[in-house]
Amino acid sequence: MGLGVRWTLHGDGRTPAPGAVVKPDERLSWPRTVGLGAQHVVAMFGASFVAPVLMGLDPNLAIMMSGVATVLFLLATRGRVPSYLGCSLSFVGVAAVIRAQGGGSAAVTGAILVVGVVLFLSGLAVRTFGAGIIHAAMPPVVTGAVVMLIGFNLAPVTAHTYWPADQWTALLTMLFTGLAVVCLRGFWSRIAIFLGLVFGYAISWLFDRVFGKIHSLDGSGRVTDHWRLDLSAVSKADWIGLPSVHAPSFHWSAVLVALPVVIALIAENAGHVKAVGEMTGDPLDDTLGTAIAADGAATVLSTAVGGPANTTYSENIGVMAASRVYSTAAYWAAAGFALLFGLCPKFGAVVAAIPGGVLGGITVILYGMIGLLGAQIWVHNKVDLRNPLNLVPVAAGVVIGVGGVSLKVSDNFELSGIALGTVVVLSGYHLLRALAPAHMKREEPLLDAGTSTYDDEARRP
Repeated sequence: MGLGVRWTLHGDGRTPAPGAVVKPDERLSWPRTVGLGAQHVVAMFGASFVAPVLMGLDPNLAIMMSGVATVLFLLATRGRVPSYLGCSLSFVGVAAVIRAQGGGSAAVTGAILVVGVVLFLSGLAVRTFGAGIIHAAMPPVVTGAVVMLIGFNLAPVTAHTYWPADQWTALLTMLFTGLAVVCLRGFWSRIAIFLGLVFGYAISWLFDRVFGKIHSLDGSGRVTDHWRLDLSAVSKADWIGLPSVHAPSFHWSAVLVALPVVIALIAENAGHVKAVGEMTGDPLDDTLGTAIAADGAATVLSTAVGGPANTTYSENIGVMAASRVYSTAAYWAAAGFALLFGLCPKFGAVVAAIPGGVLGGITVILYGMIGLLGAQIWVHNKVDLRNPLNLVPVAAGVVIGVGGVSLKVSDNFELSGIALGTVVVLSGYHLLRALAPAHMKREEPLLDAGTSTYDDEARRP
């Protein structure tokens, strides 16, 4: 069994025939493959730009380690699962909470490293016992709730940090990004976040020229007169150089805040593997454990040197769906581009200069989309929230997670926000299920009797 680094040429290596699919172990000509790799890099750039900036981590290191993580993932799955591992946005709220508690970048990466270890062990468990243990331990009602509270817990960050930096730039960026997501088609819709960033840069530059400096929050959190777009660090940065690295540090309070995100990462990986399997026509259930373990290992490797967590990117699934090219050779090319970008400090300086107002407009949509992915999990799996067994733990956990409710256990130990909300949803669901009457454990009809003609005839295609 090889490492998945050998590809056969698809057809003449040029344009696939109408309806044809370029499989993971096939490739087009190398120039076209490299071009597709560049397209994958652009698709992941928007979120991968934003994630390290929002977490206070080095964007150069983040991009470089995403390339390393992608290579590791492709080797571990032996080229069967085409995927790009970009910087995970699921930890943005975690980083904000840890920093609010007085932790620095080392504490943030240390907490995420522990999550990576847990994710790796979870992958090994899935390989050993099968994918059924995921559904048993984390059914869709729980997974959806945790993803939802992770996303919506970030709302105060936008409201109190980014949006006040420049409300009008934030509003215009939000409107443009929303229009790009909805109105653009194909590949362009997949890079809507990136286009929103470019638009925000341009508006910030224009407002500086027309209105001068703005009196608002700057990057350090102080209210001062400053330029919206400050590119002074870009001219000073070198074209070639190694990104800055740091060792992680470990604190129980930070680890407990980060651990719930492992549920979201498992859900992301499971959804990605299932989607790719359906698109390529190759059932990939047997690779799920390996994919999860590889994601965990990649996250451990990245955070060990000061980078963020990495996870499979849905943006790149969109590129594959649009092009019908699932060749892993394109992902090797994308990983190579990411490594090169990571070695360019000037590129990192441009990313770090993203104006606060631009981040405000982007994160309003981005954080909301993360949270609503939880609702999508419920809808896709037909979770019935009329059933008190589902409704009660979800209602309590989401409000605790979004509202930042805290539970002080001792002078040195406190659970709050994401961590406490996840504990309530996960433990509450399983405890209530053990005590609930039998009729609550059965699947209820999707619609109330007498209110719909939802019957066998309606189910037919």
